[in-house]
Amino acid sequence: MFRFPSVLLHRRKLSSAASHSLTLPLSHPIYLIWGSNTGVGKTLVSAGIAAASLLSSPSQFHYLKPLQTGFPSDSDSRFVLTKLRQLSLRRNPRVPLSASHRVLNVSPAVPELNPLAAAEEGAGSSELLCKTLYAWEEAVSPHLAAEREGLAVKDSVVLKTLGGCFEEVAARGAGKERSEVLCVVETAGGVASPGPSGTLQCDLYRPFRIPALLVGDGRLGGISGTISAYESLKFRGYDVVAIVFEDHGLLNEGPLMSYMRNKVPVLVLPSIPKDPSNDLLEWFESSHCIFSNLKEILLSAYFERIKKLHDMPREARDIIWWPFTQHKLVPDGGVTVIDSRCGENFSVFKVQKTEVIAPLFDACASWWTQGPDATMQTELAREMGYAAARFGHVMFPENVHEPALNCAELLLQGVGKGWASRAYFSDNGSTAIEIALKMAFRKFSVDHGLIVDCHEDAPNERSTELMVLALQRSYHGDTLGAMEAQAPSSYTGFLQQPWYTGRGLFLDPPSVFMHNKTWNISIPEGYCWESLKGESITFASRDGIFHKSRDKSELATVYSSYISKVLSGFRGTSRIDHLWGLSCYVVIQGAGGMHMIDPLFQHVLVRECRSRKIPVIFDEVFTGFWRLGVETTAELIHCVPDIACFGKLMTGGIIPLSVTLATKAVFDSFMGDSKLKALLHGHSYSAHAMGCAAAVKSIQWFKDPCSNPNITSDGRLLRELWDDTLVHRISSHPTVQRVVALGTLFALELKAEGDNAGYGSLYARPLLQKLREDGVYMRPLGNVIYLLCGPCTSPEICNELLVKLYRRLEEFNRCRN
Repeated sequence: MFRFPSVLLHRRKLSSAASHSLTLPLSHPIYLIWGSNTGVGKTLVSAGIAAASLLSSPSQFHYLKPLQTGFPSDSDSRFVLTKLRQLSLRRNPRVPLSASHRVLNVSPAVPELNPLAAAEEGAGSSELLCKTLYAWEEAVSPHLAAEREGLAVKDSVVLKTLGGCFEEVAARGAGKERSEVLCVVETAGGVASPGPSGTLQCDLYRPFRIPALLVGDGRLGGISGTISAYESLKFRGYDVVAIVFEDHGLLNEGPLMSYMRNKVPVLVLPSIPKDPSNDLLEWFESSHCIFSNLKEILLSAYFERIKKLHDMPREARDIIWWPFTQHKLVPDGGVTVIDSRCGENFSVFKVQKTEVIAPLFDACASWWTQGPDATMQTELAREMGYAAARFGHVMFPENVHEPALNCAELLLQGVGKGWASRAYFSDNGSTAIEIALKMAFRKFSVDHGLIVDCHEDAPNERSTELMVLALQRSYHGDTLGAMEAQAPSSYTGFLQQPWYTGRGLFLDPPSVFMHNKTWNISIPEGYCWESLKGESITFASRDGIFHKSRDKSELATVYSSYISKVLSGFRGTSRIDHLWGLSCYVVIQGAGGMHMIDPLFQHVLVRECRSRKIPVIFDEVFTGFWRLGVETTAELIHCVPDIACFGKLMTGGIIPLSVTLATKAVFDSFMGDSKLKALLHGHSYSAHAMGCAAAVKSIQWFKDPCSNPNITSDGRLLRELWDDTLVHRISSHPTVQRVVALGTLFALELKAEGDNAGYGSLYARPLLQKLREDGVYMRPLGNVIYLLCGPCTSPEICNELLVKLYRRLEEFNRCRN
């Protein structure tokens, strides 16, 4: 028995560091016992299931009570132990029972325990192991007991202790049949009762996502309470396998079965005697068939889950066509089965010595979309559920609903502040780019007098050939117009896009990277920069690269001369009449290899386009909303666009939604007396309510220091997430060509040549496989690998990721040599 030390009261979410270390063994069934309220008989149900398991055939039963108040006068684990002993003696069993009861941690306020606190009894062919993990003396909610006794225990500590108990369940059950071992974890109070830190227990235990048995309420008002508890669990992603409650003669089972649509079994127990002197043995005997049935339901659900988890990879290979995947190269065992997600972590099914559900840090942020921690994930689910229940889906033209209006206002006051006047909603980043291209075309046509050549009665006539100005290594999505606006690449070749012509002038931008602890600028051929001093292209720190004083540097003149020369030469060709818009990623080019563009180059490029009345489009689908440490990357290059596209993190990545923001001048270029002059573009799910509601919550959450501890007090910047020392060390590693660390992104390029380099390279695969073994999920861009966390991810987690990466780089280097 250990009396746990005093710690600060911890009311925030479970840290990612704690959840990252948690593994749920699946070698035997484990269930959470929840109550729709306090006093509904959770412990009686636990004891009944134990009796059904232990007293009919040799087996092993684990009863875990993580949180107990009113101790030691009230001890649920001691009650289970006592009742099982009594029932065993009453039945004079052919199956002898050994039983034990342990209390792991108690408050110093608890008096010395009687011998039952750590009792063991003989040997038997069935085993009952009862444990209380944390106990307080006062008979109140755990958070109140902890606070009044001057003690608390962090969520992470509770879960770590519980995880250790699960490991013991797996160890003690080794060699036994799956059905011969059963573990139940009984919660305290109701589904939404607080734990010792103040976190609701339905959120506290969520990282394990243990299947649930709900003890309902058969009393007056019990239908409402049971349904509310059920919805609270489903809302958080729990699987509820059955509902059981005491019969109070009100026939509550009828409405409950109707509500559950017979998808969840509802079992009714006999009325419990109210006489405190009653030992309940007769009641347990009369309930035996129901508890046996309930045990079979639990086992059946467990075996069904195990089978599904094993079958999913094969079934997926047979019927699914994965994006960006050469199926022939997917190895046996290469399909990852994701059971759920909790914050930054996947919960992944793994077959090691036995089956487990293990956390895997989503270091790709699921294709750059994800940003929520576990707490925010629940908040987003609540907002989306409310929006779905309130609106379903409604069409958008000439209509308005509150989520869309609130979202548009936040966008114009945030990422569009000071320049944008209109928000045009669509469904993903690629379509946002399509819309932006149409906007830029119209604005250019109006500014340059081309609109007079467009006749309403002949809308399909093409009076002039226009092309876009863009950057090499750009990637703006897979729709046809977006692909035409990007330079030739692996995505646009004949095998992928036989219609591709590349309707643009594609500039080769200078890139910035760290190597051997120094930030360097790599300037492509075609720039006249040989006379520059060395300090103009090297920097001791990243901050110097973004400093506004660089606008007056020699390098700014070099960039301006290069851009002017290329644009002037291009206008003289006969292929086209005009370059009608600039479309570019800002600072970081994602799919092109995680290259960091020199922000000075982009600033100069925008200025040159402005002087020529070329509309400027910023593609911030990947980079916007704190991905690079600021809400909008326009802040990093000290200028604003005419049009900008956002998506991904705008909704926290939980549901598709994108937006194209535009200036008043761009909007006005579509005004006219004819509908044919309007922007004839749209989607069935434009401004859908769930997406807008999620976006409102995400935009507010990320920039509020009260909800996001990584935001500076003024709400303008993310604090540094990647440790400088570790970044410098990795940049100096012999296997590493370059490093980029900015905001939530850390990327590196492995030194490689020939077939080992480029997007099609498999060079990084062995390294990434080792990192997955370390609990880090990464997906490469050829020989470029990257870590991507969320705006709420703690620097401690980011540094753990870097440590694991460095260790595997060392191993990778040894194997290569």
